[in-house]
Amino acid sequence: MSDLVTGEAVVLGLRTAKLPSRGLAITLDLAVQVIGLVVTTLVLSLLAPDLDSAAVAAVTIGLTVLFLVALPIMIETLSRGRSLGKAALGLRVVRSDGGPVRFRHSLVRGLVGFLEIIVLFGVPAVICSVVSSDGKRLGDVFAGTLVVRERVPGGGGAAAALPPVNPQLLQAIGGELVALDLSAVPEPLWLAVRQFLGRIGELDQAVAHRMSARLADDLAARTGHPVPYGVHPAAYLGAVLTERQRREWTRAQGYAFQQQAPAHGQQYGPQQHTPQPTGRGQQHHPAPPAAPSTPPAPPSPPAAGTGFAPPA
Repeated sequence: MSDLVTGEAVVLGLRTAKLPSRGLAITLDLAVQVIGLVVTTLVLSLLAPDLDSAAVAAVTIGLTVLFLVALPIMIETLSRGRSLGKAALGLRVVRSDGGPVRFRHSLVRGLVGFLEIIVLFGVPAVICSVVSSDGKRLGDVFAGTLVVRERVPGGGGAAAALPPVNPQLLQAIGGELVALDLSAVPEPLWLAVRQFLGRIGELDQAVAHRMSARLADDLAARTGHPVPYGVHPAAYLGAVLTERQRREWTRAQGYAFQQQAPAHGQQYGPQQHTPQPTGRGQQHHPAPPAAPSTPPAPPSPPAAGTGFAPPA
């Protein structure tokens, strides 16, 4: 069993294939390839019996490369790491980070495999597989790949990895979840928790429990609160992730309300009197002042005998 780490720092629990199963898969593949090579050679010898020795040697070399190198590389690339023998035993070739293999990986595995398995009778492949903890042969080492089991005996799936939790226990830890300080939890750890919970049904039960306990311990170290006693680590991870999503949703709703509040205030606020605009070419004249309430005093009459009259 191997714990692989992807580029997103997500630990993948994959059960690697060992030497017996890999040897049987290679034997099945070689049997099919040799039978195809022999049948094709016999058919060509019957169709063209007059070929000279040089032409026969060239055709034999070409057919050997085709059946023992080119076809295995093509089949492994198109099937994403599954040859006939691997498909029969539930095996698959993947990259060291758990991703599907591509043409360059299959090309390196095919070329190195021809040397270590066919030319050298499989001796380097057996020695390397025994020494390697993941059962890799030389082709896997140079290509950065490994062979894993797709059908794990006794795999429990999501139901086996997540045992039932007491509802009263979940209700009791509800207050602790609301009081958790999640600000110190980094985003890569949240990503690891989300991807682990999304793939928990594909993992072996023991691997899923070990990975969930490791992630729960990392989360508890960031929040300062250990996992409550009696709660499965995977269930606790799901509860904490749900609490974080609830907080993000509440924060988003509050932000949207704050953005809408000024608009509503401007729409329904007190209306102020504003002067009406005038038409084009017209000028706005202020209103004339009001007339005084008391009339001016009449002019005084001229003084007698002087001939002088005061100005009006």
